[in-house]
Amino acid sequence: MKACTMNEKPHIHIELRSNPTYLAGVRQLVASVAQRLGMCEATCSQIALAVDEALCNVICHGYGRKTENPIWISIWPIHRKKPDQTGMRIVIEDEADQVELCQLKSRSLDDPKPGGLGIHIIREVMDTVTYEKRSPRGMRVTMEKFATSAPLKTSAPSSPSPERPTGSKSA
Repeated sequence: MKACTMNEKPHIHIELRSNPTYLAGVRQLVASVAQRLGMCEATCSQIALAVDEALCNVICHGYGRKTENPIWISIWPIHRKKPDQTGMRIVIEDEADQVELCQLKSRSLDDPKPGGLGIHIIREVMDTVTYEKRSPRGMRVTMEKFATSAPLKTSAPSSPSPERPTGSKSA
């Protein structure tokens, strides 16, 4: 099988409103699809968490908690030449006000206040993360996760994990 490209139609494409009521359903959908693609339970949960964080960022920061704005989620399976390179690509798009890409950063991990860690969590959990502006308005986040990836780190990062090459993340 071949790797998916963004020119291919997604295998799953849904539109939802920017209402937090739907987040649990999206988490369940994403985790179930990841499981069907052969990912372990922990990886499925991590992917669902990253998608939830990205959607919360759109709802809270992009749309200012307004509940009637559109959000699109597209999912592609990724099958590369080697059988252990199975994964999934998830794209989340919105029509919110655009943000300068240099402003998309997490707060300091040394700051004990709640909140502000969504982007950090997304980048730690997923193998690749790319943010971009849509034309004429809105944002797009593209995330990929592979079944052979290292699990979510549970302690403070000190050095790159030996399971994941240091250049595997993009931002």
